[in-house]
Amino acid sequence: MIVARLNSTQPVPLRILLAEDNLINQKVALLMLKRLGQRADVASNGLEVMEAMERQSYDLVLMDIQMPEMDGLEATRAIRQRWHDRPKIVAVTAHVLDGDREMCLEAGMDEYIAKPIEMEELAGALDLALPDPVEV
Repeated sequence: MIVARLNSTQPVPLRILLAEDNLINQKVALLMLKRLGQRADVASNGLEVMEAMERQSYDLVLMDIQMPEMDGLEATRAIRQRWHDRPKIVAVTAHVLDGDREMCLEAGMDEYIAKPIEMEELAGALDLALPDPVEV
């Protein structure tokens, strides 16, 4: 489980892409992100993820694993091959069996959170995309 270090009173705006094919899950995730002071673009499948990545860069992709057209694992592998200035990618999935986390990490994802999404885990995922603090 990832633990948040994000200070919700002063959120750092991130460029987030939510890759989720289920409308209800999209709405829930967008509301949770809003509560954390963030907004996100939405893609309904892996092909839309690739199209969105062509249009702009993202700090973080919240990637569902099971989507039509191109699943999250395949989309992650394609992103890792194509873009060197790559975003952090966090698997967001109902798959919580032994080996699922490792499968996601092997595909090139940076972290894994399970559905239903917990606010603290989502905040922790956002932390992954924050720039490293600069020492003065």
